[in-house]
Amino acid sequence: MLSATSGGRGSGLGFAMPAILLLLAFFVIPVAFLLMRSVTEPAPGLQNYATLLGSTTYAKIFFNTFFVAGVVTAITVLIAFPVAWALAIMPARWSAVIFAVILLSMWTNLLARTYAWMVLLQQTGLINRMLKAIGLIDQPLQLTNNLIGVTIGMVYIMLPFMILPLLGVIRKIDSAILQAAALCGATRAQALRRVLLPLAGPGLASGGLMVFVMSLGYFVTPSLLGGTANMMLAELIAQQVQSLVNWGMGGAAAFVLLVVTLGLYAVQLRFFDQAEAR
Repeated sequence: MLSATSGGRGSGLGFAMPAILLLLAFFVIPVAFLLMRSVTEPAPGLQNYATLLGSTTYAKIFFNTFFVAGVVTAITVLIAFPVAWALAIMPARWSAVIFAVILLSMWTNLLARTYAWMVLLQQTGLINRMLKAIGLIDQPLQLTNNLIGVTIGMVYIMLPFMILPLLGVIRKIDSAILQAAALCGATRAQALRRVLLPLAGPGLASGGLMVFVMSLGYFVTPSLLGGTANMMLAELIAQQVQSLVNWGMGGAAAFVLLVVTLGLYAVQLRFFDQAEAR
């Protein structure tokens, strides 16, 4: 019995070894080298982290990053929840068509989608012309080279990543539960707040975390729609490494971003473990 158990463990480790080696080669070792360079270049010490966390310029970049990520996550939740609910309750044929459109938007090249938003949002673009045509504005709105454009573009890109986990959770909710709530006298708002939202909580949490973390590290959309005056953390890392060849500062910024991401994931795991234990 002991030998069989030991053999099973050994074979299991053998099957997992390619994945372990892959993680070591492409994640653990590069991150370790990046951390090493952040505390050794240009001189040994923590001066890169002190500069990064103590400068008002870098503080603005951190604020831009977390503010945009939070706003994008909040708007995405507000849009994705009714969309996911509609997909879950509508006829299967229409649900499949709309779901295919959502997937198609994910498969379209990211750079092409971002350039499309640049065309739509510019002062002579379709959005400004439509607003002027219906009389809502007299002068074109400045929707590019600022955080407004970044937010609009990122909400569009992140929306499928919120819809998909929400749709999977909502489809598993038994409609009889909502019917029971209505029979017990609950209004639609009460059924939404006390029944549907708690049951959809895991999908909201996983989708929200995914969108927030991806927004923290996004580069293409903020770079094209935001410009250098509204730099975010991923742009700072690229600038430090590619333009300034300052691997120490770039590594410090990347490691701070990694620590924040892992911290958010740990908080989510702890929160939901406690919620499930109750």
